[in-house]
Amino acid sequence: MLTAIIGLVLLIVVAMVIYILVQGAHVLVQPGFLTERSRANGTAGGVAYQLFDSFYLLFLTLIISVPISLGGAIFLVEYAPDGPVKRIASTAVETLSSLPSIVVGMFGFLVFSVGFGWKYSIISGAVALTMFNIPILVRAIQQALEDVPRAQRDACLAMGLTRWEATVHVLVPSAMSAIVTGVVLSAGRVFGEAAALLFTSGMSSPVRLDFLNFSLTSPRSAWNIFRPGESLAVHIYKIYGEGSPEAHQIVWGAAALLMICVLIFNVAARLAGRALSRKVTGA
Repeated sequence: MLTAIIGLVLLIVVAMVIYILVQGAHVLVQPGFLTERSRANGTAGGVAYQLFDSFYLLFLTLIISVPISLGGAIFLVEYAPDGPVKRIASTAVETLSSLPSIVVGMFGFLVFSVGFGWKYSIISGAVALTMFNIPILVRAIQQALEDVPRAQRDACLAMGLTRWEATVHVLVPSAMSAIVTGVVLSAGRVFGEAAALLFTSGMSSPVRLDFLNFSLTSPRSAWNIFRPGESLAVHIYKIYGEGSPEAHQIVWGAAALLMICVLIFNVAARLAGRALSRKVTGA
């Protein structure tokens, strides 16, 4: 019975992936789909700007969320005593992870876009995604640190190392393969997020972006974090309602591209985890 259940789950996943790839494969190979900007309200052209904005949002999100999550996980595993402080912190992480992404987007809109005056911008979307990503990373890193054998901690303390030195030089390197796997898997989940970005980063990109303009105040600079941005997932949501055959072709192509990116993240997580594990353990 358990084998049949697992087979059914695998069948559903494989069927969904194959169906999306078959529907969008011919669009992906069209000249200019990955290199041209979208035109005619997304019903023509390519998805070059949306693809760049997706990776730019992901990069900013990881830059913000990984250090915070790593510090929070180290505190919960190594420093927080069993008591109300640890229970409150763990409850806060669990509560944040259970919030619907649309609620996180509304909160990001009210606080960052309106309260901070960032309006629809890349940075608003990145901070909103950070709130969405932190509980995922904290739990992944916390599990990785807890899986390190207790004997390694005791040996470090017996040799005269402080708790911080043992954490930085022994425990974190030992758990690095699992930590990297968790980070890459969370990146795949964040990459496909749409609801939290509808209210924060916006549903459009500038008509033309200049990738050689590194001014963070220029509205045409691709690297300006205060300009609006549109991810692939948001682009799919926006143009699906157009109803025209051209729009639906773009939707399937963008969906196939999004699926391929998420699959790459998952495969990269497995490969990176195995490579780091062999490097650390020597096996």
